[in-house]
Amino acid sequence: QVQLVESGGGLVQAGGSLRLSCAASGRTFSVRSMAWFRQAPGKEREFVAAITWSTGNTYYVDSVKGRFTISRDNAKNMVYLQVDSLKPEDTAVYYCAARAGIISQQQRRYNYWGQGTEVTVSS
Repeated sequence: QVQLVESGGGLVQAGGSLRLSCAASGRTFSVRSMAWFRQAPGKEREFVAAITWSTGNTYYVDSVKGRFTISRDNAKNMVYLQVDSLKPEDTAVYYCAARAGIISQQQRRYNYWGQGTEVTVSS
């Protein structure tokens, strides 16, 4: 099992920034890729970004390219999501997820999930 714990969410004005963190523990040696998803109020959960644990290769949904940056610290078993130039439409609960396979945008392919951290962007 892999446990994931997110932190770093909060209330921020449009144009502001936050750094979301995800701490992984347990059988982290089995993790090959990690991702961030988000779920806005009244909407389905959607893919945001993913990173390959070993190489650091990244992938982003088009709507966040140039504004969000995913990174990882292998030594600390941490994954981060730097969110800049925030917009009200970025308001959502952000979830960290992990899987043993390669990067995927499909949430059903991720075996492990955190509890989420809420980001609220005011206009």
